Amino acid sequence: MVRLSVNLNKIALIRNARGGKLPDLSEAAIRAEQYGAHGITVHPRPDQRHVTYADVLELKAVVKTEFNVEGYPDRKFLDVVCKVKPDQVTLVPDAPDALTSNAGWNTLSEEGFLKEVISELKRNGIRTSLFMDTDIRMYDAAAATGADRLELYTEAYAVGFSANKDAAVKPYTDAAIAANSLGLGLNAGHDLNSLNLGFLQKKFPISSKFRSDTR
Repeated sequence: MVRLSVNLNKIALIRNARGGKLPDLSEAAIRAEQYGAHGITVHPRPDQRHVTYADVLELKAVVKTEFNVEGYPDRKFLDVVCKVKPDQVTLVPDAPDALTSNAGWNTLSEEGFLKEVISELKRNGIRTSLFMDTDIRMYDAAAATGADRLELYTEAYAVGFSANKDAAVKPYTDAAIAANSLGLGLNAGHDLNSLNLGFLQKKFPISSKFRSDTR
């Protein structure tokens, strides 16, 4: 079964654009869980243009399912998540001014850095996931960092789905098999929806631990 984690960033963006506290992020998280979501995802960025670090602290008190916090592991981010201790932290290689996550880690060049970060997170009892492309040459190094899961960046699949869904999904099937062979669980995120998610799940190896992140 696919486990759905709902990303609240755009709700926070609307709130910030309007000013004040509406729509209420905590209420959105509660409603999402009531309607069947298996988790809540947020991605605080350094400019705090949508979800803020204060939101992360407040959501910890209300989220009853899996709480997943995404972000680039600078010192401020690590201090916040080590205080909050969410169920999972997903590490992304975003530049501070990135509009949205648009590339996975180069674990060959960043393995040492990621090992240090993941070691700190694990000392705080936090499961870790790495945001990754489908380049399986990176996966041995990803496993060597101590990560528990990979989150596959699925924009390319979503873009190619309508033209040739079999061709679009094949790199992700190969990536899932490679990740599973290394003992890594799987998440997936970006542009997944009710039209393309079922086909992606069907093409994953049956042993995959799969959670989708819908924005």
